[in-house]
Amino acid sequence: MDLTIPRVLMWQFLIGMALAAVLWGVFDKVVGYSAVLGSLICLIPNAFLALRLVVPRRDPGAAALINAAWIGEIGKLALTVLFFSLVFTLVRPLSAAALFAGFIATQLVTLSGLLMRSEQEMDTRNSNGS
Repeated sequence: MDLTIPRVLMWQFLIGMALAAVLWGVFDKVVGYSAVLGSLICLIPNAFLALRLVVPRRDPGAAALINAAWIGEIGKLALTVLFFSLVFTLVRPLSAAALFAGFIATQLVTLSGLLMRSEQEMDTRNSNGS
C-alpha cells in the first residue's frame, strides 16, 4: 500500500501546527490562531482530494479515476474559497499575513510528497534489480 498520501497529510498538519506554535510564542495568540486557520484551509481541502482519489470506486478503470480527480480538484478549490471567505468574514481579529503564511507553508509540504513518491519509485526500481 502506498503511504505517501497519509504521510503528506500528516506532515502538512505537523508543519502547520509547528509554525502556528512558533508564531504564537514569538508574536501573540492572534497570529498563532491565524496561522492555524491558514494551515487548516490548506489541509482540509487536500484531505478531501486525497479521499476522492483513494476511496475504492465501483469502476476501477482509468476514466473513473480521472472523473474522481476532477471532482476532487473542483471540490478542493471550492472548499478553499469557502474557507477563506468564512475566515475573512467571521474571524476578528485576524492576521492576514499569518493566515497566508500558514496556508503557504502547509501547501509547500505537498512538494515533499512528490519527492517522497520519487524516492519510493527509485527504491522500488533498485530492489527489483533494474
